[in-house]
Amino acid sequence: MARYTGPVCRLCRREQTKLFLKGERCFTPKCAIDRRNYPPGQHGPGRQKKVSQYGIQLREKQKLRRIYGVSERQFRSYFARAAKQAGVTGEAFLRFLERRLDNVVYRLGFAYSRSAARQLVAHGNIRVNGRKVDVPSYLVRPGEQVSLNEKHRQNPVIQQAVQSASVRAMPVWLELNPEVVEGKITALPNRGDIDTQINEQLIVEFYSR
Repeated sequence: MARYTGPVCRLCRREQTKLFLKGERCFTPKCAIDRRNYPPGQHGPGRQKKVSQYGIQLREKQKLRRIYGVSERQFRSYFARAAKQAGVTGEAFLRFLERRLDNVVYRLGFAYSRSAARQLVAHGNIRVNGRKVDVPSYLVRPGEQVSLNEKHRQNPVIQQAVQSASVRAMPVWLELNPEVVEGKITALPNRGDIDTQINEQLIVEFYSR
């Protein structure tokens, strides 16, 4: 599946919940959900059809996939790997998504959105243990350090993003050093550490049909 390049606010309206795809804009009155809280399209404001159980599971799956910005093929691959692990499949699945490098860059506050974080990684601006890693799907491990290259540390947009991150609650499995724009993965995330508002059991049921 090709990468979606259309208006992302449309995706939030389709799922009828904030997916926080545009960073700070999602917290302002300009947010599309606050202005037009109904699905996009000419039939959006009209009467909504009753959704089947399959439809509920599908929407939950699409919601999570759009939050992390991964393709259907990648999404299925993560689920297949999670299903082979011991423990709760849904939690293992979310852990794979959280460990993606673009998500970690976003969680550390180097960027306002996951799409902006993905661009930082893809353009070779992120270092893992001092080495350039330009693969957004790279899975971080405990003990690894993620930093921004020196050229971009003085970027005013990035500095403002890091400053905002330094005053808010950081996920317990991450440590941020705002002075040198560097973060450390201290542990693997548990379900309680992931604030994504999603019912992963519905996704497990969707792929287990």
